[in-house]
Amino acid sequence: MSVYTTVTEAELAAWLRAYPVGTLVTLRPIAKGIENSNFFVTTTQGRYVLTLFERLAPEELPFYLELMSHLARHGIPCPAPIADRDGALLSSLNGKPAALVTRLPGASLEAPSAAHCAALGTLLARMHLAGRGFPGRLENPRGPKWWRVAAREVRPFLNAAQVNRLEEELRFQSLYRFPDLPRGPVHADLFRDNALFDDGRLSGVIDFYFAGVDCLLYDCAVCANDWCLVDSVQDLRLDETKTHALLDAYARERPFTALERGAWPVLLRAAALRFWLSRLRDLHLPRPGALVHAHDPEHFEKILTLRATDAALSWPLA
Repeated sequence: MSVYTTVTEAELAAWLRAYPVGTLVTLRPIAKGIENSNFFVTTTQGRYVLTLFERLAPEELPFYLELMSHLARHGIPCPAPIADRDGALLSSLNGKPAALVTRLPGASLEAPSAAHCAALGTLLARMHLAGRGFPGRLENPRGPKWWRVAAREVRPFLNAAQVNRLEEELRFQSLYRFPDLPRGPVHADLFRDNALFDDGRLSGVIDFYFAGVDCLLYDCAVCANDWCLVDSVQDLRLDETKTHALLDAYARERPFTALERGAWPVLLRAAALRFWLSRLRDLHLPRPGALVHAHDPEHFEKILTLRATDAALSWPLA
């Protein structure tokens, strides 16, 4: 989350008249993140998050908003989009597509334990099961086609060793497409800062604006590469206890198939590649913004290198 487009209290107060949420009390920009302009909004009737979409086109947005509505109706603790008085989930504010969603309680964790990873695994599996009844179709927007485009864009900023690493990973990933793995809507960006805990309980999952249809196991790989590290700064190997906790809790809700177990090492690399590329783009090809937070791409370059060279990496469950 970031702020690229500013919104004044007067502008928001006028915009909110179209919504059954009372009148504006406070407006606060959210500086964390990189994609959209986000604000915490408090009204006389509740707490919300306002998002102005900076990159996504209006025709792409119904998938995300309708997916959140579907999951919320099925008991998944995620933001529920608020419809305006005409029943529309999407509007326009200051020239940008805009949506208002409920604000969930809690805060993200810097250093999750195995118990936190288990709670995440349970919720992730339930979210995937709930998503099976969602009719929307949108292929993962940061999938293999996007990797190739992003690679061309960032290649001029890389040294020779990085170019070789990138080309080799793209070649490796081109050998695998896994058409027979279970597929469905995935969050695809469920890092620690997109999960909230309240009094030790996993209270919500937020920021679905990279969601799409992909292998369900890919979601697990994205989570493992962020949640299950030995140390998120010093040691980026997967911690066996945390990884086991995540996958075992998930499997109790939705058992993994034999094909998924075999695909695990490849999808860990795919998840690392995706975030290395996106962070390279955000660093070298930034957009102007009032409050912008860019992540260090070296972090995922190191994770990708580790996952690609770990010959012992295999399915951790018995």
